[in-house]
Amino acid sequence: MAIRPILTDRDPALHKMCHAVTQFDERLGDLLDDLKETLADANGAGLAAPQIGILRRAVIVVDENDEMLELVNPEIVQEEGEQDGLEGCLSLPGMWGYVLRPEKVRVKAQDRHGEWFEAEGTDVVARCFCHELEHLDGHVFSEHADRLYTSEELEVLQEREQKKGRKR
Repeated sequence: MAIRPILTDRDPALHKMCHAVTQFDERLGDLLDDLKETLADANGAGLAAPQIGILRRAVIVVDENDEMLELVNPEIVQEEGEQDGLEGCLSLPGMWGYVLRPEKVRVKAQDRHGEWFEAEGTDVVARCFCHELEHLDGHVFSEHADRLYTSEELEVLQEREQKKGRKR
């Protein structure tokens, strides 16, 4: 296992379509292990293979129980409701934006051995499923945000919101 460098939005690999995983072997296991270790080191909620320069359809998402789900060849099979919330990305460090996503998402994926399964998530996990799966198609969350905020701008914005809440 190894911690891999995370590519930034300027890298062309992040904007390319990923290939399906067809071989469920030791190399795939190593990739998934590296994704997990890199994600843990970065303290993120999800990580997709293209973010470490591998154009394969594999992602890791942290679920409601703080466990890392390995999703190979994932696809969204059901969406419900909607939520508007802040997103960030390990490939756009220090940048945040409000993005409209489904409130509940069900995905179908394969595990590291090729066995199909389904997983469901709400709130942050649903947001993460959508965010990471978009990476596999060459997209980043900033394409959906009306504007991006720096960490400093976001802090000021949140302070304003807190003050408004106290005045009510």
